[in-house]
This record gives sequence, C-alpha cells and structure tokens, in this order.
Amino acid sequence: MPTEPRRDDTSSSEERYECAYAFPGELRNVTGARLAAEAFLRSLARRAPPGAPEYWDDILLVVTELAANAIQYAPGPFGLRMRRTFDGVHVTMHDTSRVRPEPRPFRPSAGGGGIGWHLVRTLSDQVSVVVEDHGKDIHVFLPW
Repeated sequence: MPTEPRRDDTSSSEERYECAYAFPGELRNVTGARLAAEAFLRSLARRAPPGAPEYWDDILLVVTELAANAIQYAPGPFGLRMRRTFDGVHVTMHDTSRVRPEPRPFRPSAGGGGIGWHLVRTLSDQVSVVVEDHGKDIHVFLPW
C-alpha cells in the first residue's frame, strides 16, 4: 500500500512538496505508481500549476515507464519518491537490481519494447543512475 504524500516544511523561499511511496513489486503496482504520481501532481498543481500542459503528461509517462521497468527487470519491491524543485519535479525510482538501464533497439517483430528508457531520457531534463549494494536509484528531473 503506498504511503500518503506529505508536505515538506523545510524553510525556503520556494514552497517544496515531497512524497514517497513503496510498492511490493507486482504488475498492478505500475498503475498504482501512476495513480500515486497523479495524486502528487494534483496536489502540487493547486499551488503551482505546470508551465505547460504537456509537463503533467510527461511526468506521468516517465513514472509509468520507470515502474514498468522496475517490475520487468528488477525482482521485488520498488519505491517512488517525488519532490518539487525550484523549476520542476524530481522523480526517484528505487528498485532492487544493481544493473544500470541501457537503451535497447525497438523491435516490433519481437513484440515491441525497447522504447521506455528512450522516452525517459528524451522527456527529462536530466537523468542519473546511482547503484548501491541494495539496488539502484534512478533520478529524473522533469520540467514543471
């Protein structure tokens, strides 16, 4: 069950919001991650609407792709953190795999696949992967 979003009351001139969710790593959790991200964005938009309508959809697509990749390539639970930054939204996806994501060629004849990581990198301002003993964190910065 995902945790509820919480407001971060750090002192700064820019209001910042953060949320964290944990998922057991089941296929249905891809939808759960997307719905959790949507709830966070809805809360955020009440105070600071996105600069362009497509930013909302881009963030939801990136979260969905990251969650789907966590289910497909990493066994076990995954976590989603989102926070408002000065000029955008920072999404962090944690999973249990220590393997860095790599672009794969798109092969429609083999059932598709291979475009998720390309989408994440194309829609994001910045992407980084931090591998540790217990898995990896994928940090994605998107405009808002």
